[in-house]
Amino acid sequence: MYTLKEAWIKMIGEIPYPDWDGKMYCTETDAVITHRVNKTHGYMAAYTFTLILEGSLTIAYNNRELTLRPHDLYFYSPGMAITILSASEDYHGICLLADEDTTLRMPSVRDLVSLAYKPIVQLHEPKVTLPPEVAERLALKMREIISTLYSDHIYKKEILPLLYGVFLLDLQGSQEQAIREHSVPQRTEELFLDFMRLLPHHFAEHHDIGFYASQLNITSDYLSRIVRQVSGRTVIDYVNQLLVMEASHLLAATSLSVGQIADRLHFADTPSFSKFFSRLTGQSPREYRTQSGVINFL
Repeated sequence: MYTLKEAWIKMIGEIPYPDWDGKMYCTETDAVITHRVNKTHGYMAAYTFTLILEGSLTIAYNNRELTLRPHDLYFYSPGMAITILSASEDYHGICLLADEDTTLRMPSVRDLVSLAYKPIVQLHEPKVTLPPEVAERLALKMREIISTLYSDHIYKKEILPLLYGVFLLDLQGSQEQAIREHSVPQRTEELFLDFMRLLPHHFAEHHDIGFYASQLNITSDYLSRIVRQVSGRTVIDYVNQLLVMEASHLLAATSLSVGQIADRLHFADTPSFSKFFSRLTGQSPREYRTQSGVINFL
């Protein structure tokens, strides 16, 4: 998967400003910029929050279409299978992106990252509709992050994670009622979030539920129940989703052979990888590569 910095270079072709460290970015966005994101969606190890200001944006998620309109906040977390289908000509939004690894290592932000998952986990779709006054307040916070990013403040690197934390807390506060109405036990939620944090780092090497259960110090049966209770899906669904997304990326964007990709993703052999990929996508790896051609990320 791409880090935020790698994904940005693939999408745009260059970093936004010379001293950018790739940990966080925020920008006003439109239809053209948004369609570029499709080139890296699913391959990006970053959290993103997109607030719709004008126009509309239609995405595909879990085999259904969602149309986002002003005051909607759209979430992306690492490994989510989302495709942008269309954006109106007048589409305008603000997008906040935070690199996964660097974010989770920031003590001031680490615990707040779980707040970003709550609307997704408990409302079962990657968006919330905000009251107008909340949307306006979050837009101001996002623009403050933009201003800080481009400032020459000597404490810029210390200020940005704090602003990110305040943004998440404000978002969480606005969603408390909805989350209470769709609540799951706190321990169940925490274990699910811990499972979701493990996935992007281990899915290529570990395809079995036993590994994730052992990392969480619980049984495989218990982890299965937790994941199904919270999301309605299975552990293997999540692992397979990431495997297919990573395989698709490697087939379309690298010159690695099918056998090398099978090895990288820790399949027993090339035939078992090809069978797996064909079962989940309806195409063989070679058919997918031929159809995709060489992706031009610019």
